[in-house]
Amino acid sequence: MVPISDDMNTGAQGSHGRGPSKRSTGKRAVAPGLYIVSTPIGNLGDLSPRAIDIMSAADLIACEDTRVTGRLLKLHGIDTRMTPYHDHSSPASRDSLIQRLKEGGTVAMVSDAGTPLISDPGYRLVRDAVDAGSMVTAAPGPSSPLTALVLSGLPTDRFFFAGYLPSKDKARRDILAEVSGLRATLVFLESPKRLAASVAAMADVLGDRPAAVAREMTKLHEEVRRGGLAELAAQYAAMPAPKGEAVVVIGPPGIDAAAPADIDALLTDAMATMSVRDAAATVAAAIGTPRKEIYSRALAVARNAAELENDTE
Repeated sequence: MVPISDDMNTGAQGSHGRGPSKRSTGKRAVAPGLYIVSTPIGNLGDLSPRAIDIMSAADLIACEDTRVTGRLLKLHGIDTRMTPYHDHSSPASRDSLIQRLKEGGTVAMVSDAGTPLISDPGYRLVRDAVDAGSMVTAAPGPSSPLTALVLSGLPTDRFFFAGYLPSKDKARRDILAEVSGLRATLVFLESPKRLAASVAAMADVLGDRPAAVAREMTKLHEEVRRGGLAELAAQYAAMPAPKGEAVVVIGPPGIDAAAPADIDALLTDAMATMSVRDAAATVAAAIGTPRKEIYSRALAVARNAAELENDTE
């Protein structure tokens, strides 16, 4: 998702971030099929030993940009042949890869960085490989949306990944309005040039929710800005476009976005069969609201129910 840059091997390094890997000098046999291989989003030490083995043993590596992937392969002494496969590839290119799989070949698919298919090409190739009866598996690894999510400090139990927003303001706001009611943390990708406008639109449409903007993740100059959407919008409006693509993570609607009477009804129903604590956890998960807020409300509902029962005795 984020092209490899010159500082991708900075920061803490693993044994595979210091030049050619000894594991890649001898090819290990792997079963025929399509391998979806995750590559680093920043720090080259995040390339897994298994990913190196697969790319070394594959007959062919399908990649977005042979120049970008070629740099990564060279660092690890991998000489497997590459072929371009991206959004603009023809159906004939995909058919050629499927034919190789049908003949018992091994194809590794990578994007420029991160996990393939996540806002990157590859969905149709996977679909066709499955339809052809080929083995399809993955060597999981780095993913910028998940990395930003876990760094954000926002709820992670339920989230919605929406990819890139449209470039035109009206279309952007229409999409934001569509997802505004989701009881889940929202995750978006955005380019540096559009970041300020997108965060401003998010603040207008979604309200001043807690959010985080992550950039340069796993690199030397990693940055995560956290705050309300209004505060973040003001910050990005007052500064030049930052370097590198960003991931914007936005918290779910708070308790005040849901009707209190509806929340109380859910809690009352839940507490009929479970403890106050368990009922609060269940309702919080159902509506995407922090458990602490719902637990406080659950205590109040339970207290009011007890007082009402005493008054009727």
